Amino acid sequence: MNWITNYVRPKITSLLTRTEVPENLWIKCPETGEMVFHKDLEANQYVIPSSGFHMRIGAKERFRTFFDEGAFELLDQPKTALDPLRFRDSKRYTDRLKESRGKTETEDAVIAATGAIEGVPIVAIAHEPNFMSGSLGMAAGEMIVKGFETALELKRPVVLFAASGGARMQEGILSLMQMPRATVALDMLREAGLPYIVVLTNPTTGGVSASYAMLGDVHIAEPGALICFAGPRVIEQTIREKLPEGFQRAEYLMEHGMVDMVVHRHELKGKIATLLRLLTKAPAAANANEPAFVSATEPEGAPTDTARAEEAA
Repeated sequence: MNWITNYVRPKITSLLTRTEVPENLWIKCPETGEMVFHKDLEANQYVIPSSGFHMRIGAKERFRTFFDEGAFELLDQPKTALDPLRFRDSKRYTDRLKESRGKTETEDAVIAATGAIEGVPIVAIAHEPNFMSGSLGMAAGEMIVKGFETALELKRPVVLFAASGGARMQEGILSLMQMPRATVALDMLREAGLPYIVVLTNPTTGGVSASYAMLGDVHIAEPGALICFAGPRVIEQTIREKLPEGFQRAEYLMEHGMVDMVVHRHELKGKIATLLRLLTKAPAAANANEPAFVSATEPEGAPTDTARAEEAA
């Protein structure tokens, strides 16, 4: 055995060879330029710790942090035509779908699941922003309708996380038809008296913001989210004027009455659970930090859960 060839040379080579570092090991904050270790960012629900900037988060990852103990059951994706228009631009539409499915591990741009938040059973629907920008197509529309139908069947409220660039151009008018279809399904939910809460995330634009994303009983936005039909650049080029600072951002829209509240991602679960208990007149959570509410079945003036607890003590 030649110890120089088998031991010394590999040792020297390993010292001189540059170690490959994964590209996604560090994430750069779009606001401050700060570099954040990806594991720290993931543990913080993809919110930059120092600046509070809310990064985009995948639909499944959002569900894992939103549902109690990360437990949820995904609804099966309804079958639809894969490429009804046989569309092709710089590449075939089928190739774009295949690429997005491999990247996100989802069938299309919307997923839905059943589960519970702080003990309140719900149906949650979420756009996958990394699947062709969360665009609305036939498959996405079918999943939204199925989510509403499942909520009707189970008599559960719906929470929808909107994150979309709008209707999917590769499906033409067939994608636009999903807007009224989702709206009709939502009307059925409303007729049944079931709450519908919308969380507007960055970005919520185009046909999604022009339909079911702005028809909720309560509209909650994440900080800094872009919420609009046409983007600010398009508007500026059309009217040839400079738009106000923060125009079409969540905080600006809340000040002008378009959004009910802006809530940090870490507080979303508790805030939505509280709202659902109010809207459904459900008993308060066992958590002492949560406010107690009188059940609809109790007579007026009946003692609250907090009062009962104090008497028992």
